[in-house]
Amino acid sequence: MYLLDKFLTKAIGTGRFVVTDHDGKEYSYGPGSGEYPPHVGGRPGPIRIRLTHPKAANHIVRYPQLGAGEAFMWGWLEVEPPHDIRDMILFVTMNAKRLGNGSLKPKGPLRKALQKTVARLDGINQRASARKNAEHTYNLTRELYERFLDEDRQYTMAYYREDPHSTSLEQAQMDKKAHLAAKLFLKRPEDNGGKPMKVLDIGCGWGGFALYLNQMYGCEVLGVALAPDQIAFCQERARALGVDGQVKFALCDYRDVQGEFDRISSVGLLEHVGTIHYPQFYEHTNRLLTSDGVMISHCCGRSGPPGFTDAWTRKYIFPGGYIPALSELVTQSERHGWQVMDVEAMRFHYSHTLEEWYNRTVMHREEITRMYDAQFYRMWLFYLAGAEQSFRNGTMVNWQVQYVKDRAALPMTREYIHEESARLRAMGEVPAWRFDPRMKDAAE
Repeated sequence: MYLLDKFLTKAIGTGRFVVTDHDGKEYSYGPGSGEYPPHVGGRPGPIRIRLTHPKAANHIVRYPQLGAGEAFMWGWLEVEPPHDIRDMILFVTMNAKRLGNGSLKPKGPLRKALQKTVARLDGINQRASARKNAEHTYNLTRELYERFLDEDRQYTMAYYREDPHSTSLEQAQMDKKAHLAAKLFLKRPEDNGGKPMKVLDIGCGWGGFALYLNQMYGCEVLGVALAPDQIAFCQERARALGVDGQVKFALCDYRDVQGEFDRISSVGLLEHVGTIHYPQFYEHTNRLLTSDGVMISHCCGRSGPPGFTDAWTRKYIFPGGYIPALSELVTQSERHGWQVMDVEAMRFHYSHTLEEWYNRTVMHREEITRMYDAQFYRMWLFYLAGAEQSFRNGTMVNWQVQYVKDRAALPMTREYIHEESARLRAMGEVPAWRFDPRMKDAAE
């Protein structure tokens, strides 16, 4: 407990944090006398945790990138009501922020160098490992994702144009799709010489964005992803909506896609590519896009310099994943024929999205525990709360980057983005498919 006590004494400068060790000894931190510094959704009162295993404190300190997450997963760390693991994580990271955006980070140049090397090796995503990594993350049961995502299963940041506390997750995800679609500068067939535009959606998820583009613009869309159940679900949706002739989905690595496309979208994809493969990504997508085409990329990002993925996330949630700095994206794209026309740093939107995902997960605790087990449920809570703090108290943002091969492909000013987004929002949404199994049966 000595090292954990030393860290918490230094870190907790606001509020009150109480730790009861496995032997019953109590340690208190912070100057507060019971008040709780507010954060979104936070509850008043001191936060109290209990370490139930003799190795818990040392495990947390000895393995700073893994320890707290594993201790919570294994039941070695319990948060006492009325608080929960989200309260604890946001409280500690809010306090640690004043130490230089820190928490229990690896210390010393050698340890940091080792972490970076391991993370870079983990980011080597050849075709076989890329598929394995995608299946690890996205081939979990369909029922899990429908418990905490919106009805369209958008597993990326929602866009909160209005107050997040009065905007539903469903509305914010619809607004995100409109915002992205507007940046693609698509044309309907009647405005394109009678021909539907061809769109490639790389990392298509559960198909919502591809179906949205088809509905709004009458374009032909090819969505590709590496998780078999995701693609099967996408195909079921397209058949159920009667657009499977125009919107096709393939279990395919983007590196194997051939043909020519007027537009390319990648939403939540670059985090899984791996920095070593950025040259290949930009070179291949440049080859696929028409000379007057547009590509839009939406991904999680670092608002500072390049870094590395923490060991807990690499091991349990996104193996092979890496969140890029803007410098990494722009530098590599420029080397392969791209011109960057628009960059938007989207701050805090993902923290509100993750908060809602967390709340919906808690609502379905019993069901998710039955699907998997209590350890998986705790792992998922820690993932969502930990990710939220990165976007709320850390330096994570979302990048939306617009690329062209010819700068004449877009209007001179950005008004078209706002005007088109407003037009799309006024039109509504793709007909809702509420994951009713009868719809699947009808489609088949």
